[in-house]
Amino acid sequence: MLTSINDELKKSKSEYCLRLADDRLILGHRLSQLCGHGPILEEDIATTNIALDLIGQATNFLEYAAELEGNQRNADALAYLRYENEFKNVLLVEQENIDFAYTITRQFFFDVFSYHLLLELIDSKDERISALAQKAMKEDKYHLRHSSGWIIRLGDGTEESRNKMLEAVEYLCMYVGEMFVMDTVDELLIKEGIACDLNKIKTKWFDFTNKILQEATLTPISQDTYMQLGGRNGKHTENLGHILAEMQILPRTYAGAEW
Repeated sequence: MLTSINDELKKSKSEYCLRLADDRLILGHRLSQLCGHGPILEEDIATTNIALDLIGQATNFLEYAAELEGNQRNADALAYLRYENEFKNVLLVEQENIDFAYTITRQFFFDVFSYHLLLELIDSKDERISALAQKAMKEDKYHLRHSSGWIIRLGDGTEESRNKMLEAVEYLCMYVGEMFVMDTVDELLIKEGIACDLNKIKTKWFDFTNKILQEATLTPISQDTYMQLGGRNGKHTENLGHILAEMQILPRTYAGAEW
């Protein structure tokens, strides 16, 4: 009986780490697509560095997920050899880089979530998750400051920049709610003091996000906004298939290749 409980806990922790990893891996890849295409040179470098940060965080969580699985697969296999329906990322992070307004709004929405989530996970009773959250927090503080600054700058900027930001916020806000949906995995890990209650994160997210949006003269987001769901259960938009085709082509074409 005890073995069964321990196995269930390990399985849930592995699933949880995959969620943390996939959010960052897919968003990191989305940002990497903009390398050489930033609106200004400094932002081109900043975006690339943030992409590297996110992929580094994803690698750490994938490595732990692989260990919890029993090392049947390593971090590379989890990143490059899973199919679309096996990815656990929220739909927000796979949305397209339509323009810089969409890119920075998507980033800001995730940064606010990630910052408050990692802040809670630092107190996780799982020492590995706590350590990884503490390490990632150093980067997330910069990510949030960076994206918040751009939201204010563009929202309270020219008529054109404000209109583009209004459009991006209106479109992307329907993907926000999914970040706070909990299931049996969350419930078990919250009970064990490993994960955190996303309802607490949700309140902080809306308070912080709407404060920045108001400062940027943009429309605040209602907690009753319609939600698009499915990512955590492997049901994604067509965007993820295109991302994985690009991201996975080399290891799938040359299986077992090392460099």
